[in-house]
Amino acid sequence: MSHLRIYDEHRATPLSEHSQHNDIERILGSVGARFERWEASKPIVPGASQDEVIAAYRGDIDRLMRAEGYQSVDVVSIGPDHPDHATLRRKFLREHTHSEDEVRFFVAGAGQFSLHIGDKVYELLCETGDLIRVPAHTLHWFDMSEVPYFVAIRLFTREDGWVAEYTGDDIAERFPFMTPQRSARAA
Repeated sequence: MSHLRIYDEHRATPLSEHSQHNDIERILGSVGARFERWEASKPIVPGASQDEVIAAYRGDIDRLMRAEGYQSVDVVSIGPDHPDHATLRRKFLREHTHSEDEVRFFVAGAGQFSLHIGDKVYELLCETGDLIRVPAHTLHWFDMSEVPYFVAIRLFTREDGWVAEYTGDDIAERFPFMTPQRSARAA
């Protein structure tokens, strides 16, 4: 189940927790982020090829690309046997921004986005069927746990795809990491 925890940026004790999708959508919407529940009905597992995933969700991808002006799409598919999962985790766990929106539609598994907005951290566990849009220039990081299991479709307005601008702040290390147990719930 998707889950949102809100923290003061200086304390790793949650100020509030939310698991109702309507509440999560409303709260994240109030800070400019987008959260939606979509139908992820195609059987996809980590390790599926990018072509397989895109073909399975072509209708949803095309609709989003037309509606939002996205120019490119790719797939990130990481399971516990991915040879670079530890390196990728470290890369995504560093606070960063992007010059464009970061859009992810989780078609399998789970991942945890943390958005650092104002003096709050919004930690969102995304699971199969969740779509998140992190607005351009929003401080954030992503965790896939030590035992990752997720497949996400990524949409971009730039042709060159995912480009991070790291802040150098170690804030991500001061907040809870995604546990393998949370990741396994979505599997």
